[in-house]
Amino acid sequence: MELVVNGVTLEIVRGDITRQPGLDCIVSSANAQLKKGEGVSGDVHRAAGPTLDEAARRYAPVRPGEVRITEGYHLPNDYIIHCRGPAYGKDYPADVLLFACYRNIFSLAEKYRLESIAIPAIATGGCGYPMQEAAEVALQVFKTESKEFNYLKNVRFVLYSVRELVLFKTALHVLDAEKELT
Repeated sequence: MELVVNGVTLEIVRGDITRQPGLDCIVSSANAQLKKGEGVSGDVHRAAGPTLDEAARRYAPVRPGEVRITEGYHLPNDYIIHCRGPAYGKDYPADVLLFACYRNIFSLAEKYRLESIAIPAIATGGCGYPMQEAAEVALQVFKTESKEFNYLKNVRFVLYSVRELVLFKTALHVLDAEKELT
């Protein structure tokens, strides 16, 4: 699915976040120490190679909602933005922290003058954030923040499963139905 929102191409696709050639940056879910973890973090660390683990350690620790940026190393992307999502039911207020994740991702991408970025469903794996709520937060932040983008021209949400894809598309249709997309 693809549409233009505030002059920015928004894509919602199913795929592997580590296989997004042609984009400046991918986003990885991160743990506090920015170490190789499970899920997206593990996939990104394996694909980027061992140099990422060494480089990322310099930027730890990371609190929920915070982001850091490293080179992409062996990935087809120049950069990786590492974002620590909130642990649902543990980090409060979870919705505010998840909102901060996405806002900080977009802010850092703009600071680095990135034109394109791929983002997974932050905090929905090991952190346990409900997918539907996470999708609504992610797309709401995109809609709001994209009005201020100077550099970002393409934002791709890359989702692992068909279920995630359907929930993100549903959340997008809800926003679109509100007639606030331009």
